[in-house]
This record gives sequence, structure tokens and C-alpha cells, in this order.
Amino acid sequence: MGSNGHSADVTVGVLALQGAFNEHVQLLRQAAQILAKKDTSERNWTFREVRNEVELNSCDALIIPGGESTSISLVAQRSNMLEPLRDFVKVLRKPTWGTCAGLILLAESANRTKKGGQELIGGLDVRVNRNHFGRQIESFEANLDLLFLQDVHGKDFDTSRLPFRAIFIRAPVVERLLPNVAGIQEGEAKVEDTVIAPSRAMDENVARKLKLGDVEIMATLPGRTATLKYSETSPDSEAGDIIAVRQANVFGTSFHPELTGDPRIHVWWLEQVVKALDKKDEIAS
Repeated sequence: MGSNGHSADVTVGVLALQGAFNEHVQLLRQAAQILAKKDTSERNWTFREVRNEVELNSCDALIIPGGESTSISLVAQRSNMLEPLRDFVKVLRKPTWGTCAGLILLAESANRTKKGGQELIGGLDVRVNRNHFGRQIESFEANLDLLFLQDVHGKDFDTSRLPFRAIFIRAPVVERLLPNVAGIQEGEAKVEDTVIAPSRAMDENVARKLKLGDVEIMATLPGRTATLKYSETSPDSEAGDIIAVRQANVFGTSFHPELTGDPRIHVWWLEQVVKALDKKDEIAS
């Protein structure tokens, strides 16, 4: 325990079945160094690649990296990791962040899936269009004004108000926000070419401590196709594409922060992990 009574040791895993997992680990290490200048609790951070259930169970939080979502799903299935991942994200509701392919896997519903194929983990009440920008635009970069980064700064790191140069590679977008109600997957399953995540009930002890709530939009990409909220019948032409969302402890981004060399989102996310763990300790004590 740290001097403030909270857990001093934090283990963050990066799912290492396929994709840009090493890049995440490197930025997490940078982020922890930056956070150490702000956090007086002297936390001990451990960052580890996760390939099996034992390694997953040792983690307090998890990143699911960008890569190829179908490949990650297939390897997870063959490694008997899908159910442990669903337990981690949906039953225990531990802090989890998915980037690009990771966002697809964390969605409760995804369309334009490959034939035969895509298992989802779930955890975010959204429908994702898995290859929204198509093959003609394989990748692009865009400056994003991420308001949630305004408080991310530390000694020699006061760059929180600079635009975040985001990298999109055949990126998905959040096409629709889904209501946080039981059985929503059944309706989504009727949508053509759509796959859904299996429903999982949150652990009773976790549910008493954590209010799931609705999905929060964290960032949009201006000037592109508008998206729909579940209750809307026509898009808001000014809204832009939803490219970052959060629902309680689960966070997803369409783009690849791990490929930028800019650790600001990783710093912010580690701060969210700390808050979640501190709240858990306070309730338990």
C-alpha cells in the first residue's frame, strides 16, 4: 500500500496476440515516467505483454492494441482467451482501452465484418463500422482537439493544449450509440451483416460499486460523415464521426495513439486507471 492507503503496485497488460502491442508498452513506460512527476503516491508500475489467462489475471488494467481485429479474435479464440477477456472487461469491469482493432473488439455490435467471422468481446454499448474509411483511403493523419487532455501536463510536459496528431489506418468509427439496456444485442443481431458480443452480467459486487451509465463521446472527427445516436432518425451534419468513446472504465479510440510517439493519451489513461483503483480501494476499506 502507498502512503495514501491505496495500492502502490499497478500492473497494466497489453494484449499481445497480434498488432502494435510493443508500441503501446513503450509509450506506457514514457507515460509512467511523466505521471511519476505528478503522482506523489510512489506507485510501482509494471507493464506486461499478455498472451494467456494467467497473465491476464495478474493485470489491473488492459490495452487491446490496433492490428487486425479478425486475426486478434481468431488467435484469442484458439488460445481460449475470449471468455477470460469478456470476464475481465464485462464481468469484472476492469479498466480497458482498445485502439482501432481494439475498439472493434470492445463494441457490443460491429458491421461490415468478414464472412464467417469476427468474435467480439464487448463492453461498449456502441455499433462500430469496422472499416468506415474503406480501402481507397488506407490511412491518413488528422489534428484532433482532445478536450480531455487539457489537464494532462507535468514538469517539462506542458503540451496539453497542442493538437493531437492522430493516425488512422483503415479505421473504424462508432456508427451508433446503443442504449444501456438488457437485451440490446438481440435487436442488433437482426441488422444485416452485423455481429454482436455475447451478453454478460456484471459481477454483483462490482455492480454495487460501479454505475455503468451511457456511452460518453470523447472525440469526433469534423468534416466527415455524421453519425447517429440510437434515438435519432437523421444524422447531425455538424457532428462528424465519433472516434473516441468511454463507458465507465472502458475506453476506445478509432485511431492509433501508440504509433505517434506522443504519450499524452497514455498519461491520461493511466490517470483514469489510478482513479478507478483508488475508488475500488476506498469502497473496499
